[in-house]
Amino acid sequence: MTTAPDTEPGTRQHVHAASGNRLGVAHPRQEGPADLRLVPPALVAWATAAVTLHAPPGCVAGVVIAALLAAGALLAARGRPARRGGATAHAGAAVLLCVAAAAGSAGLHGADLRRGPVPALAREYAAVTAEVEITADPRLTRPRVSGNHMAPVSVLIEADVRRVERAGGAAETTRAPVLLIVDPRRTGPAAPGRPQVSPWLGLLPSTRLRVEARLAPAAAGGDRFAAVLRVKGRDGPRTVGRPSAPQRLAGRLRAGLREATDPLPEDARALLPGLVVGDTARITPELDEAFRETDLTHTLAVSGANFTILLALLLGPPGLAQRAERRGIAPRLGISLRATALLGAGLSLAFVVVCRPDPSVLRAAACGSVALLALATGRRRSLIPALATAVLLLVLYDPWLARSYGFLLSVLATGALLTLAPRWSAGLRARRVPPRLAEALAAAGAAQALCAPVVAVLAARVSLVAVPCNLLAEFALAPATVLGFLALAAAPAAMPAAKALAWCASWPAEWIAQVARTGAALPGAGVDWPGSWAGAAALAAVTVTVLLVGRRLLGHPWWCGACALLLVLLVAQPPPLTRVITGWPPPGWRLVMCDVGQGDALVLAAGGGSGVVVDAGPDPALVDHCLRSLGITRVPLVVLTHFHADHVAGLPGVLRGRAVGAIGTTAFEEPADQAAFVRRTAAARRVPVTHAAAGEVRRAGGLSWEVVWPPPGPPSTVHPVPEGPNDASVAMLVRTGGLRLLLLGDLEPPAQRALARSPAASRLAGVDVLKVAHHGSAYQDPDLLRRAAPRLALISTGEGNTYGHPAPGTVAALRASGATVLRTDRDGALAVTSGGNGGRELRVARH
Repeated sequence: MTTAPDTEPGTRQHVHAASGNRLGVAHPRQEGPADLRLVPPALVAWATAAVTLHAPPGCVAGVVIAALLAAGALLAARGRPARRGGATAHAGAAVLLCVAAAAGSAGLHGADLRRGPVPALAREYAAVTAEVEITADPRLTRPRVSGNHMAPVSVLIEADVRRVERAGGAAETTRAPVLLIVDPRRTGPAAPGRPQVSPWLGLLPSTRLRVEARLAPAAAGGDRFAAVLRVKGRDGPRTVGRPSAPQRLAGRLRAGLREATDPLPEDARALLPGLVVGDTARITPELDEAFRETDLTHTLAVSGANFTILLALLLGPPGLAQRAERRGIAPRLGISLRATALLGAGLSLAFVVVCRPDPSVLRAAACGSVALLALATGRRRSLIPALATAVLLLVLYDPWLARSYGFLLSVLATGALLTLAPRWSAGLRARRVPPRLAEALAAAGAAQALCAPVVAVLAARVSLVAVPCNLLAEFALAPATVLGFLALAAAPAAMPAAKALAWCASWPAEWIAQVARTGAALPGAGVDWPGSWAGAAALAAVTVTVLLVGRRLLGHPWWCGACALLLVLLVAQPPPLTRVITGWPPPGWRLVMCDVGQGDALVLAAGGGSGVVVDAGPDPALVDHCLRSLGITRVPLVVLTHFHADHVAGLPGVLRGRAVGAIGTTAFEEPADQAAFVRRTAAARRVPVTHAAAGEVRRAGGLSWEVVWPPPGPPSTVHPVPEGPNDASVAMLVRTGGLRLLLLGDLEPPAQRALARSPAASRLAGVDVLKVAHHGSAYQDPDLLRRAAPRLALISTGEGNTYGHPAPGTVAALRASGATVLRTDRDGALAVTSGGNGGRELRVARH
């Protein structure tokens, strides 16, 4: 999913985890046909806001006037019609009035992007001094690989420009929404182990700053910002106005929760602030990816589930909130219904204050209130109008929600709980499914059925483990949330008590993290899917088909069992079965070049589920998937040829769930930040890091290798200082199954020529397999290629890369020397096998 600021999935199926009565059971007097009268106005207002946000002012004014005139005409022409006709006229007029209101609100919000001096200055990329007011919590961008470097992590801050001054010009007062991008390389010295952005991450909404920045136009396509400000200040933020009292209170409470969770294990320390108040600053990219793969991301966002759990604790089990035997905290304390309602309103206000009063939190509170109404009263007939009212008011309050995927997912999930889940729960109970299980299955399945097409648009992937993972996480969500909120409340007054509560909450939080990691680690956890609206429509059609077929299969237990077994096999993909069906990995494989995009990752078989990994590629998920497909559970050694990101950024994926003996690297530790990343990652897993140098000979099972580059000792006239990380790459001559493999890392011509003159040069002649240096770039030494004279040349490169890898001249030279050339961008992962028994028979399997 994207780095857009408002894309959390919102309210999901967990809103009734503590249910005492079944969602599908309502009192007979409460049943009846659904009241859908408010649904058309809400949907029309939603669509109108989405369309008119970027419309020209004249067009917006025309829509508003036309809608008002049409509504007036409908009401004026009503005359004395039949009763039904009058109702129809009123309904039509209501829809038109909602169109006018939505268009007006959207037009006013859209005008904020065009009015004032900021847009014009942005088109000129002007350097300015601006006074801005922060409107949302600062957040970090996700780390990503850009070429051979890790793109620097930046801080993103949403704000309103209040005053702007161009160099040599007068200051102008304005109000324009902007996005601040703070370059971490410009924020002064960093604290040990922390990015160079901590002063900016601690800023609270409503704080006023004075920044020196360069303006730039916002990206086209629906952005809610008039411009982007790239901050130039090197000394951290300059504050000119304190945050408001509610924001200071919220900041103290959130800081107290972070302090209370500091002693906890890593996963619980990261998860609890996210579960309670949506604070995801400590979530690692690895854990975030696991939650995305299992569709559990909604637990890390401020959602209606948090709010619902708290109110359910106050009101009691669903269906009993208005009855004498209700069992919440309020009735146990003798609090009347009216006083309970006031307490609920106070709790709602506190929730909004602590979790920030921005649109996403307001949306969560509104949708959570509607879902709670379903649970507390069982009055399904009035719930759809309540949801429609919430949608209408929120879209009018903040029209940008009309274009928010998070808002769409919130409404779809809440609607699923109100419409599909009760029917499905009743159907499952009619087939003798236990009530609690029926309710949980119905809620999880309904939310997934409606939300999956939208999630597919965002992630270009469909999770096959979302429903079971959400079911397993549901049982821990309520205790983790309640205990976390208690720790939050206790922290300002009694930190020891807050730490004790946080420790209790860490157990369910650890369970949720383990569910996410386990689900994401399954080979068939998800399938790729077209990330477009056409793909969403196709997934919706597939979902409807599966539901129709599944409904018929429910009456045939044997068929149900067979389908469940097939799904389990598809997700678990047992290696013996996978090998029979796909032929991967081939029996007796010796080397596998993983398909990791624009990067390198190789695996050398060491027997018995173990393998030596040479480089880790740019993406932890890709290399982890490759190793899992090969059944690698033990890694005696990880060799990182050099510290470019396309070779080392995937290291967490290699370490994930595997016993790793050591990490061998080059002694040339540049780029320094990526070398530090490797050492931090290794230290976190207590894996020793050593330096490899020419002359080192090692063995693992039937595999042996010799390091042939870089030379040991200090630089000399024969072996000068490397010109860069590429020429310091670890190069290896490997012997396995009667084959000789030469792995050159990213060596470039200077180091290749020096290697051809080194003492190991005589042993490099006539190898069986060559891992071509530097992704097959044009920078190769012809003499070394002729000396190696490989029978098979393998090139690891990414499809459609912008570097022109592999170079046509390099491929032509290899083929001219008699080598078969294979490349991962066209052939996928490549496995090399030998004839065994010392023979030099060479075969290659593609995956």
